Amino acid sequence: MSSRQIKTQSSGGPDSELPTPRHFFASDDTALLSDVDVFDESAPPSSLWREAGRKLVRQPKFIVSVLLIAVILLAVAWPTLFTKVPKNSCDLSKSLDGPSAGHPLGFEKLGCDIFSRVVNGARPSVSVGVLTTLLVVIIGGLIGALAGWYGKWVDALLSRITDIFFALPLVLAAIVFLQAFGQRGGFLGVFSVVAVMAAFGWPQMARITRSAVLAVKNSDFVTAAKAIGVSRGKILLKHAMPNAAAPMIVTATVSLGTYIVAEATLSFLGVGLPITTRSWGWQISDAKTMLRTAPEVLLWPAAALALTVLAFIMLGDAVRDALDPKARR
Repeated sequence: MSSRQIKTQSSGGPDSELPTPRHFFASDDTALLSDVDVFDESAPPSSLWREAGRKLVRQPKFIVSVLLIAVILLAVAWPTLFTKVPKNSCDLSKSLDGPSAGHPLGFEKLGCDIFSRVVNGARPSVSVGVLTTLLVVIIGGLIGALAGWYGKWVDALLSRITDIFFALPLVLAAIVFLQAFGQRGGFLGVFSVVAVMAAFGWPQMARITRSAVLAVKNSDFVTAAKAIGVSRGKILLKHAMPNAAAPMIVTATVSLGTYIVAEATLSFLGVGLPITTRSWGWQISDAKTMLRTAPEVLLWPAAALALTVLAFIMLGDAVRDALDPKARR
């Protein structure tokens, strides 16, 4: 049989030809089959975190956010890398003067260097956000994991407690409690703000953790661990929680920026950090009366606050896209 056409005699006449479909065959089938299912047996098995890392390094949003956060963390740890002017060095004769050599942003009402204040204000503001996020992850992660893993009455009790705290607005509750206990200086003042914000900020993390634990609770690897006699607590710590960590990391990264804004709001209202810390919230509060006459005094700390929050939100979005492909559009 020819691969191009078949010649036959039909009832219409002896010379009629009926065309047939053409069939093409590879000249060497083994050459094509040799490239099928080729893989490196010596390569380590891929994991969720390795695949996420490969995706992150190719995202411009992740690279930009990491660079911004790196600069912010340098300002938090070593502010002298950016300015040699002490944050409390003020000269009334330079009140509201413009930029000059060594003072790129000019001076505020009391003659303090604006650039030095903005750089040194990063430490209290970012520190409160980081410490609050750590406490929220510990408290919310523990409550959510216990509720999702053990279920039944444990889930019912912890879920109702979570609902009660979730109904309380974070900023409003923090204002009430911080005003009730009064403002304290030094480390106690910072710790009181962190403790109050963490006490009312953990419900969201608890809900996310509970949902993630429920999603992996009935997985095959959990069933296999139970079959070989591993205790439920050990399975939760070594198997369920690592597989539920991805949504927790995403929520914590985005929430960090939220807590920085909450601290600035509380300090702006006069119930947050002690005034001696000179956080960005206090700087914005001091400059609000000069919004019409000298708006640049308020602009720079507000811009630093907005840029910091934007960097952490961008990082959270990039991590979410890498760890949860379903969240992409």
